[in-house]
Amino acid sequence: MIARKSYALSLVVLLLVCGLLQAQPTQSIGHETEAEKAKRMQWFTDARFGMFIHWGLYALPARHEWVKNRERLTNEAYQKYFDNFNPDLFEPQKWARAAKAAGMKYAVLTSKHHEGFCLFDSKYTDYKSTNTGAKRDLVKEFVEAFRAEGLKVGFYYSLLDWHHPDYTIDKNHPQRMAQKGDTAAYYAQVNKGKDMAKYRAYMRNQLTELLTRYGKIDILWADFSFPSKDGFGKGKDDWGSVELLKLIRKLQPGIIVNNRLNLEEYTDGGDFVTPEQVKPAELTKYKGKSWETCQTFSGSWGYYRDETTWKSNKQLLNLLITSVANGGNLILNVGPTARGEFDHRAISALDSLSYWMHANSKSIYNCTYAPEEYKEPEGIEARLTYNAAEKKLYLHLFDYPASGTLSLPGYKDKIRYARLLNDDSEIFYKPADTGDALQLQLPKVKPPFEVPVIELDLK
Repeated sequence: MIARKSYALSLVVLLLVCGLLQAQPTQSIGHETEAEKAKRMQWFTDARFGMFIHWGLYALPARHEWVKNRERLTNEAYQKYFDNFNPDLFEPQKWARAAKAAGMKYAVLTSKHHEGFCLFDSKYTDYKSTNTGAKRDLVKEFVEAFRAEGLKVGFYYSLLDWHHPDYTIDKNHPQRMAQKGDTAAYYAQVNKGKDMAKYRAYMRNQLTELLTRYGKIDILWADFSFPSKDGFGKGKDDWGSVELLKLIRKLQPGIIVNNRLNLEEYTDGGDFVTPEQVKPAELTKYKGKSWETCQTFSGSWGYYRDETTWKSNKQLLNLLITSVANGGNLILNVGPTARGEFDHRAISALDSLSYWMHANSKSIYNCTYAPEEYKEPEGIEARLTYNAAEKKLYLHLFDYPASGTLSLPGYKDKIRYARLLNDDSEIFYKPADTGDALQLQLPKVKPPFEVPVIELDLK
């Protein structure tokens, strides 16, 4: 993923990369109708919740997935992590069971991150898991394990590659030495003998492997483009994005592809936008679009041993519920250890989500934002989600009224039944003495969930 703190791009480029600003599309690459796209995307919009898994050699230094860049490590200096990679505790079945228990419906694994190391047995490189102490195609095992649990599967594939000899050095490359200023002459010198055309062929070959060896692949997460006017970044021309997307769709016609190929001028240059690590309040701007916010449990995507800024259960629920309340998805990331396990902090976070989702997942799956006529109650923090097919409204209470009484302005004569979602117990309600409000009488004792949910059956 993008390391924003240390490697800030220009504001415009960053907004484009993260889907916050898009050029007006004027043309299309394929011929899919809106109805056909909606049908292809249906499982994704119903699922609402997925797992991201960032795993690679960077799990060994355990100090951020951009460690090679941050510390300007050469391939030679980074080699020790390849030589010592041996995930002896890797059991993807445990990962899959944890994801399913937490209520996640799909999972996306880093088949190759920016470091260039491949978790699959590619015939186009020796820099792969089968040549390490693992001696295994880890992607294959991931796919089999998650499919066995009924989860959709996807691959993250880095467009960047800091190991490949023909990948040209740019402003995000670890071998770019500190300069007083980027110049064309400097990049021409350091890239002498490198050929991006060869690297583009390498990408096409690897994506062909990934999309033909493992059966149906549901999502491809390409990451990321960083075009710049000075020419020292990379975008659609560097990747050959148009032809790359055509190839992807030819190999996997039903696949869903994110928006980081830098194809903003095309109506079908990406299926969903990808706001990254944004606060819940920022998600309101995506209502009406196809989108998925990618977030971490902590501050890093890869395993970071000493990182301490882990999100609380309430923060995680806020991300999930607010995503659905604005018509989008949440994909939460786990960075496994170098031995192939989820560490205790990740397990604890997943367990807390499992507890809530077991009781309240009906308010997430197949849901979206509520019709405009239904408003959140005033005076407390709450979110609404809505299942149109079942005509059910779900009220998520981030604050629980101390009085036990909750007023819903505008709901008079619109509700036919109310209950707590977690146990199906009845909630009494009556019209307010004046006005168009409905008054709910909640239990005096808050239900044993960080965010209780009330299910409202609409007339």
